[in-house]
Amino acid sequence: MTVTSGWLRSAGVEWSTDPEVLAGRRLDRSGFEPAGGPVAVAFPRSADEVQTVLRDAESSRTPVVPRGAGTAMTGATTAGAGTVVLDLSRMNRIHAIRPDDGVAEVEPGVITADLDRAAAAHGLRYAPDPASLEISTIGGNIATNAGGLRCAKYGVTRDSVLGLDVVLAGGRRITTGRGTLKGVAGYDLTGLFVGSEGTLGVVVGATLRLRTLPDPTATIAASYLDIADAAAASVALTAARVQPVLAELLDAATLAAIGFPGGGGALLIVQTDGGPEEAERATEVLGRTATTLRATTDPAEAAALLAARREALPALERLGRPLIEDIAVPRSRMADAVRLIQDIARRHDVRICTVAHAGDGNVHPLIVAGAYGEPIPAAAIRAADEIFELALHLGGTVTGEHGIGTLKRDWLARELGEQNHDLQLRIKALFDPHNILNPGKAL
Repeated sequence: MTVTSGWLRSAGVEWSTDPEVLAGRRLDRSGFEPAGGPVAVAFPRSADEVQTVLRDAESSRTPVVPRGAGTAMTGATTAGAGTVVLDLSRMNRIHAIRPDDGVAEVEPGVITADLDRAAAAHGLRYAPDPASLEISTIGGNIATNAGGLRCAKYGVTRDSVLGLDVVLAGGRRITTGRGTLKGVAGYDLTGLFVGSEGTLGVVVGATLRLRTLPDPTATIAASYLDIADAAAASVALTAARVQPVLAELLDAATLAAIGFPGGGGALLIVQTDGGPEEAERATEVLGRTATTLRATTDPAEAAALLAARREALPALERLGRPLIEDIAVPRSRMADAVRLIQDIARRHDVRICTVAHAGDGNVHPLIVAGAYGEPIPAAAIRAADEIFELALHLGGTVTGEHGIGTLKRDWLARELGEQNHDLQLRIKALFDPHNILNPGKAL
């Protein structure tokens, strides 16, 4: 594969070796900085052009890093020395929304929020809503099996992916899954590609499930003395037969970082869409131990509360380079997890702001790890390792929705065990025998 300085078109594909373009696609949102940087960036506009890039890469044994918006949290879209970045952001068309079938057909570069808005025009919703939904792409969400605030009720990305159009290493193109809401023919290759972080193939199209827009929702904001009390209150919702759309938890450090009015020890934001009776049960349960509580059905007020939750990471990024951890534990152990994280922060004298998708036990300890461009402090690394350790000790996982990338590969092997890990490495070798697709990531 030969490219020259600047911009050019080769075999119908637009390329760039402009230094600013390369630098802008070397890093993602993880803070991980690879050695070196990419040699070129390809900007395909069609599946055929992706096939061309991967055929050439296979022939020259050039490693390829697929990329959407670069919002990955674990280094999955970082591009080191000798790599080519496959930027899929220009493949951003919504080909069809079929309201009667509850299905959308899209390209990987479609912005997540744009699909949700397009579905809403038909009285439908695309349920997955990661915090980065206004900038993240469907392809990136599929690559990491992204979650989001509404996953407490509607599941993660995998639960909304019906079928995929995928280009494999070497340029072969396959279709997986189906365009129907049910289907069990053959092995579930669709599920295998979802969450594979671009290491098995490049998604060039997706058939996605849409859901009916719910009746007006109720949103409840409850403050607590500390985050463990808030975690316990979120768990108590299940016993009251409340299935929240979302249950978002923010600790005192996070509330201070975003400048949330009133602050407090912890804030729990719960949203329901099961009607007035469910909202009343949720309010009663949360109010038992809350210091303050307010409930609203006003969409604008609800949006303001959720905007505060989505501001958590940008607020931390202003304080320094964040290590965004992503453990998940059984919901019944979530209060234990947040207490232990607070102990870890004190013992290592590191600043950790904890937010959580409390509805499914997904906890995000956000470690402030020094300044950008400087080595990560040893204390921050030790704190992160202890957080992973406690997740496994409590019967959980080292990643609930962000994936493995480069930062968690050692911990993945510990979680999976030797035989399981070896089997996954063999699957990778079957799909990508020359290891050109996002090498060094995920496994």
